[in-house]
Amino acid sequence: MSFPVHRMDPVFSAVRLTVREAVHTLSSSEDGGLIFSTLGSLKRYLGETENPALPGEQEEFARVHFSAFLRCLVGKLSPDWLELLPDGQLEELWASFFLQGPADQAFLVLMEAIEGTAGPSFRLMKMVQLLARFLREGRMAAVMEAQCWQQTELAFPLLHEALVTKVVGLPDRLGNCLQRENLAEFFPQNYFPLLGEEIVRVLQAAVDSLRGGLDCSVSFVSQVLGKACVHGRQKEMLGVLVPRLTVFTQGSCLWQRVCWRLVECVPDRAVEAVLTGLVEATPGPEVLSRLLGNLVMKNKKAQFVMTQKLLFLQYGFATPVLQSLLGYLAMDSQRRPLLIQVLQELLDTWGSSSAIRHAPLSQQRYLSKAILICLAHLRDAELQDSRDGLLASLMAGVKCRLDSSLPAVRRLGMIVAEVASARIHPEGPPLKFQYEEDELSCEMLALATPRPVADSPSEAGPSVTPVAAETPDKETEVGGVPQARLEGSDSELDSDDEFVPYDMSGDRELKSHKAPMYIRDCVEALTTSEDWERWEAALQALEGLVFRSQAATREVSVELAKVLLHLEEKTSVVGFEGLRQRALVAVTVTDPARVAEYLTSQFYAVNYSLRQRMDILDVLTLAAQELSRPGRLGRAPQHSSLDAPSQPSCTAAPAWRAVVDERIRNKTRRFSKGCPRRGPAGSPNEFNVVAGYFFFPLLRRFDKPLVTFDLLGDDQLVLGRLAHTLGALMYLAANTTVAVPMGKALLEFVWALRFHGDGYVRRGLLSAVSSVLLSVPAERLLTDMSDELLEARSWLADVAEKDPDEDCRMLAVKALLLLEKLKDKLLSLSSP
Repeated sequence: MSFPVHRMDPVFSAVRLTVREAVHTLSSSEDGGLIFSTLGSLKRYLGETENPALPGEQEEFARVHFSAFLRCLVGKLSPDWLELLPDGQLEELWASFFLQGPADQAFLVLMEAIEGTAGPSFRLMKMVQLLARFLREGRMAAVMEAQCWQQTELAFPLLHEALVTKVVGLPDRLGNCLQRENLAEFFPQNYFPLLGEEIVRVLQAAVDSLRGGLDCSVSFVSQVLGKACVHGRQKEMLGVLVPRLTVFTQGSCLWQRVCWRLVECVPDRAVEAVLTGLVEATPGPEVLSRLLGNLVMKNKKAQFVMTQKLLFLQYGFATPVLQSLLGYLAMDSQRRPLLIQVLQELLDTWGSSSAIRHAPLSQQRYLSKAILICLAHLRDAELQDSRDGLLASLMAGVKCRLDSSLPAVRRLGMIVAEVASARIHPEGPPLKFQYEEDELSCEMLALATPRPVADSPSEAGPSVTPVAAETPDKETEVGGVPQARLEGSDSELDSDDEFVPYDMSGDRELKSHKAPMYIRDCVEALTTSEDWERWEAALQALEGLVFRSQAATREVSVELAKVLLHLEEKTSVVGFEGLRQRALVAVTVTDPARVAEYLTSQFYAVNYSLRQRMDILDVLTLAAQELSRPGRLGRAPQHSSLDAPSQPSCTAAPAWRAVVDERIRNKTRRFSKGCPRRGPAGSPNEFNVVAGYFFFPLLRRFDKPLVTFDLLGDDQLVLGRLAHTLGALMYLAANTTVAVPMGKALLEFVWALRFHGDGYVRRGLLSAVSSVLLSVPAERLLTDMSDELLEARSWLADVAEKDPDEDCRMLAVKALLLLEKLKDKLLSLSSP
């Protein structure tokens, strides 16, 4: 029996002796010529000379002696040693061993030497420059190619992992070693695109190898790609890889199979990073399908990432990325069942009341777009198989979204409901909603329309040529009558189209009834009159009459407020809601205590619609704003534009007064001038004495449900409007005597509802807190509400950090800033 491992092979021993003699010569000799000849004799083991060594000798030198010899060369590196020969001959020969030998070993030795050198030195900079040259000459591709053609991963797993780590971590390691002396080649923005180019070269070599009938593995390249993506370098790497692979995989099945194998061999911990980068970098679902193949059917982690994580847990991607992802699932018959499953899960999440309350609005838009894209890709037959489940989820979601207090959430529900109901249940009655069309709604409706797949420009859309051919005929008709009609009867030639029409823009509609002159006439016309012209004239004149006849208005203020609150539109009068609201505000301003007491009592009364209750809140806010306006008593009442023509005397007086003032100013000689403008005359805040009538009754019964009105239940829209109204009233009551008790009551209201699930309500509560901080004097806040402020501070900090609604987080941050300013103000007052 023979044992080849213990046999003394003369060839192997000759290589060992030659290397040993060369190392001894390098260590002891100072003769440049001898050193040059010694290194030249060893070059034959690299196969780069005219008389190369035998293949077995080259293999032994590369496998056993090369790394140790390179370390010896690194140890001899010094200025004196390199100057033993002129013109850099020795340095060039020294560098050739790193650039022409086995690339993986040379790279590891270089990295080891650079990291092992302490501080800036001649040796460190020479090694860094050699590493930069190593990268420029494409040796990194040789490093990866060497791993593709040998099973080092199975034989030396630690060496394999160390190589991957050093290849990907090269910019960080060089940055730590060189600090400010780092070279541009090692910056991440330069290195990783270069690494992407080297990966393309390695894949090209793999494809050529497979075409030649040789086997190879891209596992090492997959690990390098995965680790780079985990380190956050998807943009730099895939920005180079994807465009090149897009071209190579078009029409080449072999390239497609290599790309499939490349992503299949990515380690599980890097699958998410690689797939996320690929979905973002690919220009469309067709390219993504060529690069990934049926990866989602083979790899459970990839399926979870593509169908769950990128759809439900991440929502920062642009719409084209979402189209690429869902289009990829729809492009193959084996993947289409996943698209049906994704649509069902999307509708379940979209319709969840908990998700609507806690998910940010941007995520809800993202899910809505995903639903519409899925519907655009699915066929009617596929939808019919799962119609019952899809329809149930859709209807539940529509109900929850229409109940939301946020207009954006309701509009998303309307758009998705219209499109999805028409696709899932086409034979049923279509759902139609009224919503404002904007850029977002147009984009979402466009997503619901499947884009036609065209192979040629003529199939991509309607032809423009026939339209251009018809244009002359249309132009002929614009100038007058078409040619065919010119040859017709004389009656057609007797047309008056060429006459210029009269300008009727200043004409007024003639009315048989004049506007009422007294308040009681208006009340009678609005309540009992069957003459619609008289009813409309009374409504249009009411605001002006209220301001001109304030004494008469106070006699019937509550009755008039009741009439206006219950007034319904009987004719198609322009701006009915605005006329009604302004009249009601005018009545409230004229007699604030009695009318506010009536309106606040009706807010919690039965048999009122939600619209009427919100109208009450709007009127109270506008009236309080008018009452608190500085200088209101010194000004003429502000009438609407509809009443201006009926008062010619009011515009005549300022005209002659201005002429007289101008003449006096021109004929007066002034030796000195003070401030040319005077500030507004001071006047008491009228809202001060009536703020309690506006504010406290609204807080009295918010927690007591009625038969048709439950603020803490389904009527959260009105609750949110109530919170905003209370905050506005608090702000308008700044520096009033009742501000302190109002602030304490409002903070108690906020504290009771601080964990409300609706975002609109939370926004109102946060605005109310800011109003308290702005309206109540700082000293009174410290003395009377210190405990409440401490509790509010911790709550605001929690909202600013964790609230899912972006507006709530912003309002919480603003309130915290106000608290900080308040603290600084109190500290400055207390300091001597």
